[in-house]
Amino acid sequence: MRNVDLSPQWYVAYTLPRHEKSIADRMVDQDIETYLPLYSLARTWNRRRVEVELPLFPSYVFVKMVISKKIRVLTHPGVIRLIGVNGNAVAIPDGEIEKLRSSLATWKAEPYPFLAAGRQVKIRSGPFAGMQGRILRRKGR
Repeated sequence: MRNVDLSPQWYVAYTLPRHEKSIADRMVDQDIETYLPLYSLARTWNRRRVEVELPLFPSYVFVKMVISKKIRVLTHPGVIRLIGVNGNAVAIPDGEIEKLRSSLATWKAEPYPFLAAGRQVKIRSGPFAGMQGRILRRKGR
């Protein structure tokens, strides 16, 4: 076994829609470290205004684990797979998760509603300012 396989690293678990919070809670109950960034949104039901917390990245939960014990994560109801390349889970550097945590502690983030697939985007402010990317898909399209 390689030395990398023995140290816990961050991975991304792809989940069923709207199961992120329950999956993260169940994993924490089993001593698996998780990170689920949330944002607040005001919704109205039956003329009542309710503040709900929704996942910033729908259908994804960050999980810190030793890759050789991935079966503990994959056996959770609602977890579909670990995100990776060619069937192999890809680890996210600890520094990236820490940047995300610290930036979300400082800056308010929420999904931008008017982005379309294929569009080139550039982040203009915040800790990720200057980063560029292309939108691959939106809501499964």
